[in-house]
Amino acid sequence: MSAVEPLRPGRRDAITDVRGVRVGQWTSRRKATGCTVILCEGCTEAAADVRGGAPATHETDALAGENAIRRCHAVVLTGGSAFGLATTAGVARWLAARSVGVETKAGPVPIVVGAGIYDLPTGQNAYPGADEGERAAARATGGAVAQGSVGAGTGASVAQLLGVERRLKGGVGTASLVGPRGLVVGALAVTNSVGAIVDPETGELVAGPRGEGEGEMRTPEQAVVERVEEEGSRENTTLVCIATNAAIEHIGVQRLAVHAHDGLARTIIPAHTLGDGDVAFALTTGEAATEPQDLTTLGLMAMLTVERAVVRSVRLAEGLAGVPSAGEWRGT
Repeated sequence: MSAVEPLRPGRRDAITDVRGVRVGQWTSRRKATGCTVILCEGCTEAAADVRGGAPATHETDALAGENAIRRCHAVVLTGGSAFGLATTAGVARWLAARSVGVETKAGPVPIVVGAGIYDLPTGQNAYPGADEGERAAARATGGAVAQGSVGAGTGASVAQLLGVERRLKGGVGTASLVGPRGLVVGALAVTNSVGAIVDPETGELVAGPRGEGEGEMRTPEQAVVERVEEEGSRENTTLVCIATNAAIEHIGVQRLAVHAHDGLARTIIPAHTLGDGDVAFALTTGEAATEPQDLTTLGLMAMLTVERAVVRSVRLAEGLAGVPSAGEWRGT
């Protein structure tokens, strides 16, 4: 019997390990907001799964299984809540100028899907617009991806169960895995949650609501018993994009979006609350041949990459606009 090929991180350990996927970001540390653009002009199938109770989304219906398109040319993750969705227009403008889109009699129409996080309280109640989305698209590369307090994660925060005064910094994180026969799955997460962050590999509390003493953090259970602050539990959202090179049909891509939420549920406690707008996008470039059993493997890879992306988004974040990072709060 041949040895089982283990899952391993990709060369960059980022969503850009999927060939043809590029990431660009626009960041304003002064305004504590930004946007992250994932370009995927060669996408063959795409899907979305919305689990949060308060989503801010754009064009997700275009990816539904009963509709005609079911693919996209870009995924935009943005700060600024619903206001920030204007970034999608800038990305569409940039793609159209390069003749990327669904062919129509009037020319190509880019399919740009997106979702926003609520980061307005962190900075100056500011948000990116179409011009900022266009700049992020123009900066997109297939190389290393900046993580932490950048792009859509610039104003992100986590662990808001005891209110915004006791939250910690969230951000952008990414990871990838290579599986059997060269199958690749990558994830990019923007973590901005009411829930605390736990590392499922170790059980460690990565970020919980700040306690009274310096460096002290409350566990989710302690925070719920103490009190849940309504203000902090209404204005959140974690966004994820999964990319793969696997040649799978739309129903399989939709399942990857579902499995992405498994990763959120294992790292964010609680996840998918009424005040979160949690959304997972999934897409494939369809380059790598698959076998029937691969869909289960791909689902596991999606979950594991999301877990690592979420944990990294918080570990690599830097304090901003008066919100300390978990590392700064702990003094590590």
